[in-house]
Amino acid sequence: MPDSYDLFDVMSTCRAMRRLRPDPVDDDLVRRLVEAANFAPSGRNLQRARWIVVRDPEQRRHIGELNRRASFDHATAERDASEGARRRMWDAVLWQTEHMHEAPVILVAVCIMDDPEQDPGRYASSIWPGVQNLLLAARAFELGATPTTYALAFRDELERVLELPPHVRAQAVIPIGHPMGNFGPVHRQPVEQVLMDDRWRPT
Repeated sequence: MPDSYDLFDVMSTCRAMRRLRPDPVDDDLVRRLVEAANFAPSGRNLQRARWIVVRDPEQRRHIGELNRRASFDHATAERDASEGARRRMWDAVLWQTEHMHEAPVILVAVCIMDDPEQDPGRYASSIWPGVQNLLLAARAFELGATPTTYALAFRDELERVLELPPHVRAQAVIPIGHPMGNFGPVHRQPVEQVLMDDRWRPT
């Protein structure tokens, strides 16, 4: 198992791996992923992110069911309306919908808020850099990890499952496991199509 890769190689091959094997993931590896997430910057360096590692089968079943309820109809409709690579992507989303509970680890990113009445979304910029660090670390260790926010459609139920206090809110759900598929180059638009100087221009 490699301890590191060239950073650009990791980023350019960090595919969304939604189909995961149920094989256990070593506890030390999960700790390394959370360590990587913890290195990320946060607003005012307040370090509000916390990472709940869910291994208990019943907890995983609850979270998987919330994800299924939120995603199945939408993903099915998108799959049926798509072709080619996009249809294959939605097939993978649907597979995850049915099998999320089988992932050996489901990691939930949560955020400590100043006030429970605030919009949890205002804290996203302090959480998602950590999520991205975690995804890159997972890729370096040849683990699949793809975040989803579908279950946040039932945020209150999710937070009850996790027994979160009122000032701690869920931000993302990340199944983690050994992927069934292979990592490889991601397909993205050329930089020339997404880079703009000084102001917006049509592409």
